[in-house]
Amino acid sequence: MPSTYRIADLPKDDRPRERLAQLGAQALSSSELIAILLRVGVPGESAVQMGQRLLKDLGGLSGLHRADFDELCAQHGIGSAKSAQLKAAIELGRRLMLEAPNERPTINSPADAAALVQYEMSALEKEEMRVILLNTRNSVIDIATVAHGSLNSAHMRVGEIFTPAVRKNAAALIAVHNHPSGDPKPSPDDVAITRAMREAGKLLDIEVLDHLVIGLGRYTSLKEKKLGF
Repeated sequence: MPSTYRIADLPKDDRPRERLAQLGAQALSSSELIAILLRVGVPGESAVQMGQRLLKDLGGLSGLHRADFDELCAQHGIGSAKSAQLKAAIELGRRLMLEAPNERPTINSPADAAALVQYEMSALEKEEMRVILLNTRNSVIDIATVAHGSLNSAHMRVGEIFTPAVRKNAAALIAVHNHPSGDPKPSPDDVAITRAMREAGKLLDIEVLDHLVIGLGRYTSLKEKKLGF
Protein backbone atom coordinates (compact mmCIF):
# COMPACT_ATOMS: atom_id res chain seq x y z
CA MET A 1 0.00 0.00 0.00
CA PRO A 2 1.41 3.46 -0.87
CA SER A 3 2.09 5.88 1.99
CA THR A 4 -0.39 8.72 2.43
CA TYR A 5 1.34 12.06 1.89
CA ARG A 6 -1.64 14.41 1.82
CA ILE A 7 -4.91 14.80 3.68
CA ALA A 8 -6.54 15.11 0.26
CA ASP A 9 -5.54 11.49 -0.39
CA LEU A 10 -7.68 10.31 2.50
CA PRO A 11 -11.35 9.33 2.02
CA LYS A 12 -13.49 12.45 2.34
CA ASP A 13 -15.15 11.28 5.56
CA ASP A 14 -11.71 10.81 7.18
CA ARG A 15 -10.35 14.26 6.40
CA PRO A 16 -9.96 16.37 9.57
CA ARG A 17 -11.46 19.57 8.17
CA GLU A 18 -14.53 17.77 6.85
CA ARG A 19 -14.91 15.86 10.13
CA LEU A 20 -14.64 19.09 12.10
CA ALA A 21 -17.34 20.72 9.97
CA GLN A 22 -19.67 17.75 10.37
CA LEU A 23 -19.01 16.69 13.97
CA GLY A 24 -17.41 19.67 15.72
CA ALA A 25 -13.83 20.21 16.89
CA GLN A 26 -14.38 18.18 20.06
CA ALA A 27 -14.83 15.01 17.97
CA LEU A 28 -11.33 15.19 16.51
CA SER A 29 -8.19 13.66 18.00
CA SER A 30 -5.31 15.91 19.00
CA SER A 31 -3.29 14.76 15.99
CA GLU A 32 -6.17 15.66 13.66
CA LEU A 33 -6.46 19.15 15.17
CA ILE A 34 -2.72 19.62 14.73
CA ALA A 35 -3.04 18.41 11.13
CA ILE A 36 -5.53 21.19 10.38
CA LEU A 37 -2.94 23.72 11.54
CA LEU A 38 -0.10 22.06 9.60
CA ARG A 39 -2.25 21.74 6.43
CA VAL A 40 0.22 19.52 4.54
CA GLY A 41 2.59 16.73 5.43
CA VAL A 42 5.94 15.66 4.05
CA PRO A 43 6.87 12.82 1.69
CA GLY A 44 5.92 9.63 3.46
CA GLU A 45 3.75 11.30 6.11
CA SER A 46 0.35 12.96 5.98
CA ALA A 47 -0.32 15.97 8.19
CA VAL A 48 -2.22 13.66 10.57
CA GLN A 49 0.78 11.34 10.82
CA MET A 50 3.02 14.35 11.43
CA GLY A 51 0.71 15.40 14.24
CA GLN A 52 0.98 11.92 15.75
CA ARG A 53 4.77 12.07 15.53
CA LEU A 54 4.94 15.51 17.12
CA LEU A 55 2.82 14.37 20.05
CA LYS A 56 4.98 11.25 20.50
CA ASP A 57 8.35 13.01 20.20
CA LEU A 58 7.44 16.02 22.37
CA GLY A 59 5.46 14.20 25.06
CA GLY A 60 1.85 14.98 24.20
CA LEU A 61 0.04 18.31 24.14
CA SER A 62 1.77 19.51 27.30
CA GLY A 63 5.15 18.83 25.67
CA LEU A 64 4.07 20.67 22.53
CA HIS A 65 3.05 23.56 24.77
CA ARG A 66 6.41 23.57 26.55
CA ALA A 67 8.54 23.31 23.41
CA ASP A 68 10.05 26.61 22.31
CA PHE A 69 10.03 27.92 18.76
CA ASP A 70 13.46 26.53 17.86
CA GLU A 71 12.60 23.07 19.19
CA LEU A 72 9.53 22.97 16.95
CA CYS A 73 11.52 24.14 13.94
CA ALA A 74 13.99 21.30 14.55
CA GLN A 75 11.24 18.70 14.07
CA HIS A 76 11.26 17.04 10.64
CA GLY A 77 8.94 18.89 8.26
CA ILE A 78 8.18 21.71 10.72
CA GLY A 79 9.69 24.94 9.51
CA SER A 80 9.24 28.46 10.84
CA ALA A 81 5.79 28.89 9.28
CA LYS A 82 4.31 25.75 10.82
CA SER A 83 6.01 26.49 14.15
CA ALA A 84 4.46 29.95 14.13
CA GLN A 85 1.00 28.49 13.40
CA LEU A 86 1.25 26.01 16.27
CA LYS A 87 2.56 28.61 18.73
CA ALA A 88 -0.14 31.08 17.68
CA ALA A 89 -2.87 28.49 18.30
CA ILE A 90 -1.46 27.68 21.75
CA GLU A 91 -1.27 31.38 22.66
CA LEU A 92 -4.88 31.95 21.56
CA GLY A 93 -5.92 29.12 23.88
CA ARG A 94 -4.05 30.77 26.75
CA ARG A 95 -5.59 34.17 26.09
CA LEU A 96 -9.06 32.65 25.93
CA MET A 97 -8.59 31.53 29.54
CA LEU A 98 -7.92 35.15 30.55
CA GLU A 99 -10.67 36.80 28.52
CA ALA A 100 -14.03 38.15 29.75
CA PRO A 101 -12.86 39.69 33.06
CA ASN A 102 -16.45 40.61 33.92
CA GLU A 103 -17.41 36.95 33.86
CA ARG A 104 -15.60 36.09 37.06
CA PRO A 105 -15.35 32.37 37.75
CA THR A 106 -16.28 31.11 41.21
CA ILE A 107 -14.01 28.69 43.02
CA ASN A 108 -15.88 25.82 44.67
CA SER A 109 -13.12 23.21 44.78
CA PRO A 110 -9.37 22.71 44.29
CA ALA A 111 -10.14 21.44 40.78
CA ASP A 112 -11.79 24.78 39.93
CA ALA A 113 -8.68 26.66 41.05
CA ALA A 114 -6.28 24.33 39.26
CA ALA A 115 -8.25 24.63 36.01
CA LEU A 116 -7.60 28.37 35.93
CA VAL A 117 -3.81 28.08 35.89
CA GLN A 118 -2.78 24.52 35.08
CA TYR A 119 -2.62 24.95 31.31
CA GLU A 120 -0.08 27.75 31.55
CA MET A 121 1.80 26.84 34.73
CA SER A 122 2.44 23.22 33.79
CA ALA A 123 4.57 24.52 30.89
CA LEU A 124 6.80 26.79 33.00
CA GLU A 125 10.45 25.75 33.09
CA LYS A 126 11.11 27.45 36.45
CA GLU A 127 9.14 27.58 39.67
CA GLU A 128 6.65 30.38 40.03
CA MET A 129 4.21 31.30 42.81
CA ARG A 130 0.85 32.86 41.98
CA VAL A 131 -2.11 33.81 44.12
CA ILE A 132 -5.74 33.56 43.06
CA LEU A 133 -7.50 36.45 44.77
CA LEU A 134 -11.13 35.97 45.82
CA ASN A 135 -13.96 38.11 47.14
CA THR A 136 -16.36 37.12 49.92
CA ARG A 137 -18.32 34.93 47.48
CA ASN A 138 -15.20 33.10 46.29
CA SER A 139 -15.39 34.81 42.89
CA VAL A 140 -12.01 35.48 41.30
CA ILE A 141 -10.82 39.09 41.51
CA ASP A 142 -7.40 38.60 39.97
CA ILE A 143 -4.51 36.17 39.55
CA ALA A 144 -1.14 37.66 40.45
CA THR A 145 2.42 36.36 40.20
CA VAL A 146 4.29 36.96 43.47
CA ALA A 147 7.56 35.02 43.17
CA HIS A 148 9.89 33.46 40.58
CA GLY A 149 12.70 30.95 40.81
CA SER A 150 13.42 28.41 43.51
CA LEU A 151 10.70 28.69 46.15
CA ASN A 152 11.72 27.61 49.64
CA SER A 153 10.83 28.61 53.16
CA ALA A 154 14.26 30.14 53.79
CA HIS A 155 14.01 32.69 50.97
CA MET A 156 10.27 33.17 50.49
CA ARG A 157 8.94 36.45 51.91
CA VAL A 158 5.38 35.81 53.01
CA GLY A 159 4.62 39.53 52.91
CA GLU A 160 5.11 39.54 49.13
CA ILE A 161 2.46 36.86 48.79
CA PHE A 162 -0.15 39.07 50.45
CA THR A 163 0.76 42.38 48.77
CA PRO A 164 -1.64 41.99 45.80
CA ALA A 165 -4.36 40.66 48.13
CA VAL A 166 -4.14 43.78 50.28
CA ARG A 167 -4.10 46.08 47.24
CA LYS A 168 -7.16 44.38 45.73
CA ASN A 169 -8.98 44.17 49.08
CA ALA A 170 -9.33 40.40 48.68
CA ALA A 171 -11.20 38.41 51.31
CA ALA A 172 -9.31 35.19 50.60
CA LEU A 173 -6.62 33.71 48.41
CA ILE A 174 -5.40 30.42 47.02
CA ALA A 175 -1.66 30.05 46.57
CA VAL A 176 -0.45 28.09 43.55
CA HIS A 177 3.04 27.13 42.46
CA ASN A 178 4.45 24.70 39.94
CA HIS A 179 7.03 21.93 40.04
CA PRO A 180 8.92 21.95 36.71
CA SER A 181 9.84 18.29 37.30
CA GLY A 182 6.18 17.47 36.63
CA ASP A 183 5.74 15.77 40.02
CA PRO A 184 3.22 17.71 42.16
CA LYS A 185 4.20 16.01 45.43
CA PRO A 186 4.56 18.78 48.07
CA SER A 187 8.00 19.25 49.61
CA PRO A 188 8.70 20.05 53.29
CA ASP A 189 9.33 23.65 52.19
CA ASP A 190 5.89 23.76 50.53
CA VAL A 191 4.29 22.70 53.82
CA ALA A 192 6.34 25.23 55.80
CA ILE A 193 5.38 28.08 53.45
CA THR A 194 1.74 27.05 53.73
CA ARG A 195 1.83 27.26 57.54
CA ALA A 196 3.51 30.66 57.38
CA MET A 197 0.93 31.95 54.89
CA ARG A 198 -1.95 30.78 57.05
CA GLU A 199 -0.56 32.53 60.14
CA ALA A 200 0.02 35.75 58.20
CA GLY A 201 -3.46 35.53 56.72
CA LYS A 202 -5.01 35.40 60.18
CA LEU A 203 -3.25 38.64 61.11
CA LEU A 204 -4.36 40.35 57.90
CA ASP A 205 -7.89 38.90 57.95
CA ILE A 206 -7.28 37.29 54.55
CA GLU A 207 -8.09 33.59 54.58
CA VAL A 208 -5.71 31.19 52.83
CA LEU A 209 -8.15 28.65 51.42
CA ASP A 210 -5.62 26.30 49.84
CA HIS A 211 -2.15 25.88 48.41
CA LEU A 212 -1.91 23.96 45.14
CA VAL A 213 1.16 22.39 43.57
CA ILE A 214 0.90 22.10 39.79
CA GLY A 215 2.64 19.25 37.99
CA LEU A 216 2.45 17.81 34.51
CA GLY A 217 -1.24 17.07 33.98
CA ARG A 218 -1.74 16.74 37.74
CA TYR A 219 -1.98 18.86 40.85
CA THR A 220 -1.96 18.41 44.61
CA SER A 221 -4.08 20.31 47.11
CA LEU A 222 -2.24 20.72 50.41
CA LYS A 223 -5.57 21.34 52.12
CA GLU A 224 -6.98 18.05 50.86
CA LYS A 225 -3.81 16.31 52.04
CA LYS A 226 -4.02 18.15 55.39
CA LEU A 227 -0.47 19.46 54.95
CA GLY A 228 -0.06 22.79 56.67
CA PHE A 229 -3.81 23.00 57.32
